[in-house]
Amino acid sequence: MKTLAQDIKSGNFKNAYLICGEEEYLKLNYKNQLIKAIAGEDTMNLALYEGKNIDINEVIDNAETFPFFAKYRLIVLEQSGLFKTGGEQLAEYMDKIPETTIFLFVEQDVDKRSKMYKAVKKNGYICEINRQSEKDIEVWAAKIFDYNGKKITKADMAYFIANVGTDMDILSQEIEKLISYAYDKNVINKNDIDAVCIKQLNVRIFDMIDAISVKNQQKTLDCYYELIAEKEPPMRILFMISRQFNLILQAKDLSARGMSKEQIAGAMGVQGFIASKSISQSRNFTVSELKAGLAESISTEELIKSGRLDENIGVEMLLVKYSRKSR
Repeated sequence: MKTLAQDIKSGNFKNAYLICGEEEYLKLNYKNQLIKAIAGEDTMNLALYEGKNIDINEVIDNAETFPFFAKYRLIVLEQSGLFKTGGEQLAEYMDKIPETTIFLFVEQDVDKRSKMYKAVKKNGYICEINRQSEKDIEVWAAKIFDYNGKKITKADMAYFIANVGTDMDILSQEIEKLISYAYDKNVINKNDIDAVCIKQLNVRIFDMIDAISVKNQQKTLDCYYELIAEKEPPMRILFMISRQFNLILQAKDLSARGMSKEQIAGAMGVQGFIASKSISQSRNFTVSELKAGLAESISTEELIKSGRLDENIGVEMLLVKYSRKSR
């Protein structure tokens, strides 16, 4: 990403760029920055193509056209699929791009063995943007707060990320809400986060599992009814409950082996805050309780899918059973 940022800043551009990877927010951000830096408000020398049914001959004709009263002609191809199949013709053309033409490809999935990938790598620059680490996201969010004259402590930042998640698009929306809400304050705190930010579903499930772990049946059911009132499908809630029982079981096993939180997160393939919460919750369950809860969640799902049990009744019965205090 540093090379991309440097080119945008300096105005010295390569003939071809490929932006790919999983992090949609940053991909969109860099795509827009490149378009603005190269073409500005000039739409006459900008050609946009999207989807898999692109006429390559038309694209090449466009690329061969000299820019009209401008330094560059920019051609943007998005989600073309050419980096998987069918990109041979354009790949051959990559060696012949006029100095006045710049290609910008934006893709999610690419095959690094494809001719297009190799051609762009040879003649331009490839920027693969994948999910950012929690630390990187915290630094990014802190910069946005700071730019808008707001401060936030490390503890409250961790709480914010844990509640909202690590999707940068969602985070940017929640940051904007926080900044607007706390317009007359210099420091954003936990109360502000609770007041305006929407908890992601898995955090709501964490709250439900917490209530189950301490046998607080009323809170367990309140959490469930709130999700239902917000139009969350019972089957999705059941899937998330099963998933969390499974994660807690894994966390308990890996913790017993002496692994650190970072090692556990890596082994489980989840973000650090999810691993941390699962480790914490694992202390409130025995292995047999977790295995039973997971098995019954799966069994409930099978009964519902086979039509032998109503989905609302099935999920509610499961929650009532596991949040009931032992006599």
